[in-house]
Amino acid sequence: MPDTASRLSVFTESVIRGTTRLANQHGAINLSQGFPDFDPPEELLAAMERAARGPHHQYAVTWGAPRFREALARKIQRFTGLPIHPDENLVVTCGSTEAMMVAMMTACNPGDKVIIFSPFYENYAADAILSGAEPIYVPLRPPGFGFDSEELAKAFEQKPKAIVVCNPSNPTGKVFTRDELMEILRLAEEHDAFVITDEPYEHIIFAPHEHVYFAALPGAFDRTITCNSLSKTYSITGWRLGYVQAAPKVIAQARKVHDFLTVGAAAPLQEAAIAGLELPDSYYTGLTALYTEKRDMFLDILRKTGLPFTEPQGAYYVMLDISSLGFASDTAASEWFIKEIGVAGVAGSSFFREPVNHLIRFHFAKNTATLQAAGERLMKLT
Repeated sequence: MPDTASRLSVFTESVIRGTTRLANQHGAINLSQGFPDFDPPEELLAAMERAARGPHHQYAVTWGAPRFREALARKIQRFTGLPIHPDENLVVTCGSTEAMMVAMMTACNPGDKVIIFSPFYENYAADAILSGAEPIYVPLRPPGFGFDSEELAKAFEQKPKAIVVCNPSNPTGKVFTRDELMEILRLAEEHDAFVITDEPYEHIIFAPHEHVYFAALPGAFDRTITCNSLSKTYSITGWRLGYVQAAPKVIAQARKVHDFLTVGAAAPLQEAAIAGLELPDSYYTGLTALYTEKRDMFLDILRKTGLPFTEPQGAYYVMLDISSLGFASDTAASEWFIKEIGVAGVAGSSFFREPVNHLIRFHFAKNTATLQAAGERLMKLT
């Protein structure tokens, strides 16, 4: 039997999805993989029922059904102020997971370098490697998880083709400030690099922090490739609807990559999701309030355990410091939490390039009853 591709030897299967499987085996409350256990807005459920009876069961236009792209463009314009053209600036993908792969393969040639902040969502390094690119890692420093400007400048001196910016950040919940983003833009302009942003948590921001759309910064649009999805905003992670947003010249190439990766996202779900994109501003205000309440509730639970943690500025993740528990590794701790405590979290080392083994990532995108049940189990730590 011939050997498989050597590039596959430098990364593993998803640690996050593997943790979910272990949680299911042991009946643990799954606070590892970031998906809600509550329904999407009623408007989306009703629209999905209508779409199931409509003429939407064959291939849509490869880069996205026209009505969906038009609604998406209007929604993006509403929040960013950018003049988004549905035919020139968007490619609809199978979630932001595919969007990131499309962006990486559109931007990078084999042998190019890509800056990735560490800690990072596990797909970024794998996507770079699968694209034939070489990751350059720049650490984000706790407790605030900001970057050192000199370290970032040195990384840019290696002439990367792109930098990946997740904002708000998974796994830390960091929200990048306008000044930080402007510094990234300055270096990207100086070294003529793309900025690939991942922004699925754009509407889950905790006061006083604010989300700044990178593509809307002065002069940033033509070098920004925005990856995003509807998954987190509308609680539809299983619908797998995402998109790439960029300048027409970039989108023309991204369409080719997307076409041969997946052909297209699910047609009936694109039709149904229009109802979400057309929700009023009050929906997004309510979403912020909902997740603020969940965050405060979960952080109160963690305070009772006595273990240190990071307080997220956005998204719905918390990094718990398990140093005092005495485990040899965070992987062993994660398995112990699942089997003995009955709550699943992801070993933090899966997000870091550095040898960090004392953190576990939990998420709080769950019903109140689920969080209360998790809290009762976590009280075994006290």
